[in-house]
Amino acid sequence: MTAPIVPDTHPPAKRGWWKENQQRLAPWLFLAPGIFMFLVYVIIPIFQSINISFYDWDGLGEATWVGTGNYVELMDDEAFYTSLKNNVIWLVLYMLAIPMGLFVALFLNQTVRGIRIYKSLFFFPFVISQVVVGLVFAWFYDPSYGLMNIVLGWFGAEPIAVLADERYVTYGIIAAGLWPQTAYCMILYLTGLNAVDPEQIEAARLDNAKGAKMLWYVILPQLRPATFIAVVVTVIGALRSFDLISIMTDGGPWGSSRVLAFYMYEQAFSEYGFRMGYGAAIAVVLFLIMMVYIAGFLWKMYRDEKGH
Repeated sequence: MTAPIVPDTHPPAKRGWWKENQQRLAPWLFLAPGIFMFLVYVIIPIFQSINISFYDWDGLGEATWVGTGNYVELMDDEAFYTSLKNNVIWLVLYMLAIPMGLFVALFLNQTVRGIRIYKSLFFFPFVISQVVVGLVFAWFYDPSYGLMNIVLGWFGAEPIAVLADERYVTYGIIAAGLWPQTAYCMILYLTGLNAVDPEQIEAARLDNAKGAKMLWYVILPQLRPATFIAVVVTVIGALRSFDLISIMTDGGPWGSSRVLAFYMYEQAFSEYGFRMGYGAAIAVVLFLIMMVYIAGFLWKMYRDEKGH
């Protein structure tokens, strides 16, 4: 005779706090080191720079509070306006890297013989140092034996000292910067093209869409994430341009190729500078320009997404 089954009246064991919140907390634990580093090396220094911009400080001695004195001085600084004007030129012309990168990516996104060699050649500028790029273009522009002036000589034109002429120097440096920046945008768009929906392409072809219409109405809308990253990276690259200027002209001739990042370095760290507060004020202006530009683009993208 079997014993009757007695139901278990004990309540289920209580789950621990970690077991209940594991899924919710796990992502934050993985993000925590990155967030900590971002706070320590990016966010906190931004506020420290803003704070230093209200002081007159040589980086070693005691800091003297000057309030908005550094910003007032900027308003009467001719070198600051030259740097600001050059930064605007950099911003406008550097954006050419985005359509150029797109068209190179469209060319390379084909399955034809030898395409890997072409991809390697176009990818090459991205992996070399900006210092090397600056040296290569300095030799290219050389008025005595540079390739550019040799070619001009074939057509009977006089040599042009690009890096020694105030009219051309900024444009010559920007051309050097566009070479690796175009390669970077190309990589972003090549990645984006791999995610384009082939069914939408086929449907568009059935509707007789091809060429510019296919690109504008079918492909580009699917490349918005790549375009967003390309714009943000290109804007930041244009505004923080420093190494090419330092290598190719050191701000010359007569300070005509300075940009805000280079002028900030001159004021804060060069042997004739050590004006940390004034350099920080220039950095704050540069940061605000960058934030306004990127925030405007983000707002435009948000409105476009909302409209769709």
